[in-house]
Amino acid sequence: MITVHHLENSRSQRVLWLLEELGVPYDIWFYKRDPQTMQAPPELRNIHPLGKSPIITEGDVTLAESGAIIEYLLDEHGNGRLRPAPGTPDCRSFIYWLHYAEGSAMPPLVMKLIFAMIPSKVPLLVRPIASLISKGVQAQLLRPEIKRHMEFWEQSLATTGWFAGDDFTAADIQMSFPLEIACARADGAHLPHVSAFLRRIHARPAWRQALERGGAYAYSGS
Repeated sequence: MITVHHLENSRSQRVLWLLEELGVPYDIWFYKRDPQTMQAPPELRNIHPLGKSPIITEGDVTLAESGAIIEYLLDEHGNGRLRPAPGTPDCRSFIYWLHYAEGSAMPPLVMKLIFAMIPSKVPLLVRPIASLISKGVQAQLLRPEIKRHMEFWEQSLATTGWFAGDDFTAADIQMSFPLEIACARADGAHLPHVSAFLRRIHARPAWRQALERGGAYAYSGS
């Protein structure tokens, strides 16, 4: 049996969703964020040294990182589903988006969140300076970078509505998190193809089943 070590409001929601799409049985161990720091609890380090979610365990396998987990689940339980045929242009797109989501899309979104938090985390005396630095970095560096990524998503979804070919794949599951974050925090909701993508995935029965099992999810748009 697969166990998903599931942290609230995190990337691990995608793993639950993929398992629901595949119809694979699984258990969930739930973890709450620290209400002050919003970090994962130290108990996750008992499962994996970095203490990050998602993590899955199956038999003697313990695996972290969303992309690696998705590839493992498709290899072991997918039976060819939710991925394009090997060696095709769609498969190359699939591999690209699977790695792009965390390698390129998420870093500026995470940095935007961190810089927005900095003024409240420093001593009161230096808070005005920290606030100026935070606003400057966001305005000059992060917002333009995020805008480029959002425009890239909008263009990429314009043809089929999916990221890797004509059909829904696990690449769309992987890409869901940065798109949800961008629409929640970076005004991505004005992009019609991105907004339509989110409406389609949120209407999928497996997505809703994963939400029911995983609990409240701040980026669900529901």
